[in-house]
Amino acid sequence: MAEKDIALKVAHVSKNFRLPHEQANSIKTSIVSVFKPKSRNVEIQHVLRDVSFEVEKGEFFGILGRNGGGKSTLLKIISEIYKPTKGSVKHEGKLVPFIELGVGFNPELTGRENIYLNGALLGFSRKEIDERYDDIVAFAELEDFMDQKLKNYSSGMQVRLAFSLAIRAEGDILVLDEVLAVGDSNFQRKCNDYFEKIKHEKKTVILVTHSMEAVERYCSRAMLIDEGKIVKIGDPVEVAQMYSDLNFKKKETKTTSSGKHHGDIEIDSFSVIDNKPSDTINANTHTKLTVRSVIDSKISLEKAVFGVIIYNSAGMPLFATNTNLTKTPIEVKKGKRMTVDIEVDNIFSNGEYVISSSLKSIDGTETYFARKSEKTFVVSGRRHEFAIVNPAYEINVQ
Repeated sequence: MAEKDIALKVAHVSKNFRLPHEQANSIKTSIVSVFKPKSRNVEIQHVLRDVSFEVEKGEFFGILGRNGGGKSTLLKIISEIYKPTKGSVKHEGKLVPFIELGVGFNPELTGRENIYLNGALLGFSRKEIDERYDDIVAFAELEDFMDQKLKNYSSGMQVRLAFSLAIRAEGDILVLDEVLAVGDSNFQRKCNDYFEKIKHEKKTVILVTHSMEAVERYCSRAMLIDEGKIVKIGDPVEVAQMYSDLNFKKKETKTTSSGKHHGDIEIDSFSVIDNKPSDTINANTHTKLTVRSVIDSKISLEKAVFGVIIYNSAGMPLFATNTNLTKTPIEVKKGKRMTVDIEVDNIFSNGEYVISSSLKSIDGTETYFARKSEKTFVVSGRRHEFAIVNPAYEINVQ
């Protein structure tokens, strides 16, 4: 990787915290503690251990990890809030962290006043805030509340305002910590549109999240960190699966009666039926595609959700469905091979496509298996090649 292509370089970073065991709440205890051996008063907590990785310019890089695994500390070191105990962090260009939305908001000021106050903290001049003000308010959907004090806002309203203001900060590297979970479903759609936009613009983004779906949807690469160490860096689907496995194994150490583990379930293969040997599908003869998945299981699941996503070569999801959406939850039986066929209209334009599939619990909290195909299939025969999809249509002129 050429040096000029690197936006962020984290080299051998370690971070320790000193945790005192005694509280000095009087002059006497404070004086006595000075003469006690330091090892008796303080415990050293090793949060990060020799972490090294690089992020290329234009890359959407995801970081997954369980609570307490070290990812938030790493993010604060990258954002220059913490200094590493050892190692170094270098970045090229302006880095803008979205770590704690709304920090610096004053509840006694109005929404309007908080925009100007926090805008100044983000480095905007008053003129720049004037130019952005209407867009900030419209995105937050708070046009009728800007002259009310912030303390009268709901928590959701405050988060919407904070996020809408934060995304106006222009930077070369964006550092995002769990910002995908803000607001209601309608506002989250806006957030998703924003992330699609910055992904399309090839901005350098570092996303820390618990959402495997977000990692698979947006990230070009991902990293799993646990107990302060890097477990894996690579394909987002594989990293998300390892994160799911890690959570599942931790649950098993507490509940040994179930005996479930992800190694007991495999999606043996998935493919598009009637492919030619070259995996090229002529759109003129194949108006429908059937994605077939074969599931082998050594355990039984009373209810499970099976889903499929089709991506284009740029990694953009074009089609997604699951058995929960169609209200047909499936039952997986021990030792019985199951075949799931999903038929979809072939409206895909000429190009290469990739399939991923997953098997999850009915409530979506556990992923038993997830995998993206290594092999693409190709659609050909379309007249127009510049669009992503090619649905049937008609034009009426009056």
